Amino acid sequence: MADYRFTEYPFKPFIHQAITELGFKQPTKIQRKMIPLILKGQSAIGQSQTGSGKTHAYLLPIFQKIKPALRQVQAVIFAPTRELASQIYQEALNIASANKDEEIVVRNYTGGTDKQRDIEKLKQQPHIVIGTPGRLHDLVREQALFVHQANMLVIDEADLTFDMGFIHDVDHIAGRMPENLEMYVFSATIPEKMKPFLKKYMENPVFEQATPNQLASEQIEHVLVPLGSRKKTDLLNEMLRFINPYLAIVFVNTKKMADLVADQLITDGLKVGRIHGGLTPRERKRIMKQVRNLEFQYIVATDLAARGIDIPGVSHIINYELPRDLDFYIHRSGRTARAGNQGISYVIYEHSDEDAIVRLEKMEISFSHQDLRNGEWVTLPDRNRRINRMHVKAKEENTGNIYVRKPKKVKPGYKKKMAEEIERLKRRQRRLQKNKKK
Repeated sequence: MADYRFTEYPFKPFIHQAITELGFKQPTKIQRKMIPLILKGQSAIGQSQTGSGKTHAYLLPIFQKIKPALRQVQAVIFAPTRELASQIYQEALNIASANKDEEIVVRNYTGGTDKQRDIEKLKQQPHIVIGTPGRLHDLVREQALFVHQANMLVIDEADLTFDMGFIHDVDHIAGRMPENLEMYVFSATIPEKMKPFLKKYMENPVFEQATPNQLASEQIEHVLVPLGSRKKTDLLNEMLRFINPYLAIVFVNTKKMADLVADQLITDGLKVGRIHGGLTPRERKRIMKQVRNLEFQYIVATDLAARGIDIPGVSHIINYELPRDLDFYIHRSGRTARAGNQGISYVIYEHSDEDAIVRLEKMEISFSHQDLRNGEWVTLPDRNRRINRMHVKAKEENTGNIYVRKPKKVKPGYKKKMAEEIERLKRRQRRLQKNKKK
């Protein structure tokens, strides 16, 4: 890979010019796997994590295959969120603007905008259509957007598209496209429930997987910070002030929690933005503009911001809460360490998070264990030291490989308490062993 260059692809001169202007030198792993397939017209599924270069893995070869003289829709690109659709649109415009000889028309259609205005603009059909499934479905149903001749379809963040219930809109549009449709699916995971849809439209697709790319993951330091007896917002406030990041995203699990945490940090005097699904389209657009203008040093967000939305300059991630779906931890931490930069992902954890942390470690995430004490980071011992110590055989009672130290002075009820402690340790041991087998 070290000596592999974009110049080896048979792209048109304007695409090579765009690549140069974007500052790209070497294709990422998913780009190396998918670009040749798309250039050949071979339907394919690309599985890779966020930050792996998926967008240009399909945009570059799609632009290569567009025929500018043919004024009709030739490619349809689905994105599950407005922010991701807008981001893809901007990247597509960057490539299109490099073509000084022939105009390639790209349009973006998402919810929260004037649909009638979109319909008016479609009197002239674009070459490439990007948008959210719901709005594109509306435009097709209104007979304003003509997709029946488009032979390229991309579903970006397909698992999220499925989770958000948009796959029916995609299905409706794909069903109107030609039988020789080339479909390209990009996703971090391939849920079992999504496979019938893929089988319906993709005959013998090539499956390419780019494992979590050292390109980004090795540049991220993962740090566990114990909450202890402190109030969580107090610890978060202290961490943010001490870190003094270029830009930090604080991740929570719900809209309600995002508002609570953001409001508390603002009360504490920090300049904080928030991103979650409860914002109106206008509010989200305004917030994203402020974020890109670096008006905030801190952003409190739900996992809406972890998938697909590219926020430049994120130096730190703080997991105020671990995600319920642990795959989202990868997406969250992937918001930092972009474009070869370094990044840090912190997890504020409690005892109840122990099993989730064990599962993350099984996903080959290596955590350091630190705490912020008296204004400095202190390296802590292994968080499992207490558990390990309780399994060491000394002057103890052996009960099926679980050892509990017997105190010198035995208090009333000791045997009952000892039995309860042994049973608790057995349950924990079984749970840990079960997690290791997963």
